[in-house]
Amino acid sequence: MSTKTNEIIEKLKNITLLEAVELVKDIEETFGVDTSIGAPMTIGTNTEALNSVEATSQKEQTEFTIILEQVPGEDQKSKRLSIFRLIREITSLGLKDAKELTTKLPQPLKEAISKEQADDIKNQFEEAGAKVKIQ
Repeated sequence: MSTKTNEIIEKLKNITLLEAVELVKDIEETFGVDTSIGAPMTIGTNTEALNSVEATSQKEQTEFTIILEQVPGEDQKSKRLSIFRLIREITSLGLKDAKELTTKLPQPLKEAISKEQADDIKNQFEEAGAKVKIQ
């Protein structure tokens, strides 16, 4: 470390907590950085760095959740029955529970599954007339 850096660190060791909070706020405002936990530190609008962080976080997701968002109305009984059958097949719920699940939407159907499984289930539900989201 340089002499200047050592001097700054020694000075920081002697400030109060209140002064440290004020210092952080001043640094954020002066240099345009975000020091909140979990946020990448970026100076100004470095979109390339942000895009890189987003791409990395997207690549890391290996488990997905299927969320049932909408089913056909009562007037489309055959489509509703198909959806109830799919729910029973995927979740092992009984007919009554599957029907009840559709009254409180959105509802998670299956959690911690692969992307391929999630896409397959989503396609099945969309073909039956339901709206499904993958998270």
